[in-house]
Amino acid sequence: MKLHRAGYLITIKLLIAALVLMIIANMVIKDTFTLYLTYVIIAIVYIALISFFRKPKRYITIQDNAILSSVDGKVVVIEETFEKECLQCQCIQVSVFMNVNNVHINWYPINGEVKYVKHHDGCFKKAYLPKSSELNENTTIMIERPDGKKVVMRQIAGAVARRIVTYATPGCEARQDQEAGFIKFGSRVDLFLPLDTEIKVKLGDKTRGSQTVIGYFAQ
Repeated sequence: MKLHRAGYLITIKLLIAALVLMIIANMVIKDTFTLYLTYVIIAIVYIALISFFRKPKRYITIQDNAILSSVDGKVVVIEETFEKECLQCQCIQVSVFMNVNNVHINWYPINGEVKYVKHHDGCFKKAYLPKSSELNENTTIMIERPDGKKVVMRQIAGAVARRIVTYATPGCEARQDQEAGFIKFGSRVDLFLPLDTEIKVKLGDKTRGSQTVIGYFAQ
């Protein structure tokens, strides 16, 4: 399994920290068993941390009329709401919460053109809470299809996730087999969809980014 580019620098930093801890342990701990146990614990923690930045190989089928999940995780919200930042209309909100064990890559949910990207500073409350969509640090991305239908994707930081990476820029092409960003150490992504979307998931469902169909646009 490959390492995602978002983890290159932090992986090097973690490796240096792990080596420093091992050197200190070697200087301080005299008991051989305890020393080797410490080495093992440091190695396990290091492997666990870099696993957050894994990039699995996925075969992605482009589905023009489908809205694919942007992330791996669990569906925690399906409700009608007013999206006030971009769409300024009633929408269906589908939110997927990522825990620390999920792959943290964010894929584009639809094909089209990125029309709007904006980062908002905020707090770092637990991402599964309803108000996290408004209060937490987040980045909003709006994508428009050639037929004029729009979807808003919002990357939301959480209590653990403190770093949102966004590759989307206004005017760039959005494709379901391309990455829109990365949220380090998990968190949540909200999708705001047209009211007539045929939703194919339910609360509690597990999703796979770029694989699970969230819904279909009305024909």
